[in-house]
Amino acid sequence: MITPRRLLIASFLLVLPLLDAATTIVRGPYLQSATPTSMVVRWRTDNTEGSVVSYGLERNQLTSSAKAEGVTAEHIVPLTGLKPNTKYYYTIGPAAVPPANAEKKSAGEDAAGKNPVNSFTTPPPVGPAKPTRIWVLGDPGTKNAVQTAVRDVYYKFTGNRATDLWLLLGDNAYPDGTDADYQKAIFEMYPKTLATSPVWSTLGNHDGKSANSLTQSGVYYDIFTLPSQAQAGGVMSGTEAYYSFDYANIHFVCLDSHDSDRTDTGPMMQWLKADLAATQRDWIIAFFHHPTYTKGTHDSDKDSDSQGRMNDMRAIFLPVLEQGGVDLILTGHSHVYERSWLMDGHYGKSQTFDAKQHVKQSVSGRADGDGVYRKPRARTPHFGDINVVTGSAGHASAKPVPLNHPAFYLSLNEAGSSVVDVDGLKLDFIFLNDKGEKRDWFTIVKE
Repeated sequence: MITPRRLLIASFLLVLPLLDAATTIVRGPYLQSATPTSMVVRWRTDNTEGSVVSYGLERNQLTSSAKAEGVTAEHIVPLTGLKPNTKYYYTIGPAAVPPANAEKKSAGEDAAGKNPVNSFTTPPPVGPAKPTRIWVLGDPGTKNAVQTAVRDVYYKFTGNRATDLWLLLGDNAYPDGTDADYQKAIFEMYPKTLATSPVWSTLGNHDGKSANSLTQSGVYYDIFTLPSQAQAGGVMSGTEAYYSFDYANIHFVCLDSHDSDRTDTGPMMQWLKADLAATQRDWIIAFFHHPTYTKGTHDSDKDSDSQGRMNDMRAIFLPVLEQGGVDLILTGHSHVYERSWLMDGHYGKSQTFDAKQHVKQSVSGRADGDGVYRKPRARTPHFGDINVVTGSAGHASAKPVPLNHPAFYLSLNEAGSSVVDVDGLKLDFIFLNDKGEKRDWFTIVKE
């Protein structure tokens, strides 16, 4: 005979393993939408639980906490009221919150809690210059040995120098931009950088296989928290598909070359004009997926290639960017490295390129060569910009490609990633291949 007491004991024994079951972090933490006074921390767990971040100025004194309402497996916690240009330590998950009477740990020990302590540095106040390192990855998400080598080369190159922010130029996770693709290609590939440096992304065609910009739905939009309301500077776009943000004296403009309206009267164009007119930063860096010029694994001369997207970005958006004083344009899509002259005004096919008309300064841009590029500090329309295709962070072309576009100073069929260092009125650019070689470099100085 089963008595009520036996039923109670049996029920308790069934529940007991659930009470003891550990919740495991299966993704993250990763940092999003950084501003001088805020940071969004995201992660995923295998079971639902509360979303809590404990943080502080000392590794073993995480005296502040922030949380999101409810229980979930997809955790998104904004930290607000932070100090600019300040290093914070943090840990995630409900068990990360130390008890009020917790003893101070000795040096080198993590604060109370089951999860590791990571750190980030908030962006500086907007406007004044601060030395800034930016890591640029185009088409990284192949999940293969080449992607790993490109990553490790950069880690060795930067060493103890912190990455202030990093850019993903689209096609972040092959082949279809699914959640599983992102898990392997991004979250399991770059855990250290994700936990310590905010990442900003643009949509590529492979990401677009499982996402929709019009409805801002799908895997890409589920994964990223991007500033649609101008939370990080610039003009409000109202969408995560395209947006802008400021870091020190740099203004970044992200466009959606894949899935948003690319007409000259569409909302993205109207927003871009307003955003460029409003910024007062010394530098403007634009990034999107489809290149303005390329003769690599894609051909910007062919309207059929990429359904005319490259032509649209060159013929429709490039004139507006150059009118707005853009300095550097970063794109991927073509799995090569190509870098233009300092140029302006070329919006047609390659056969219409005229070096005498379109090249503003016919030098290499190298201080150890025939000279760096020089521009006025004051915003000057059509003074020249550099277009870079750096779409080989996951692989280069497996077969020979033309690499003969006349707009480019240098073209390489090599895997690698790019590094941008901005220090006041000087911008240094480096392309590192997957063997650790510095294969291109240039400098722009503003005067």
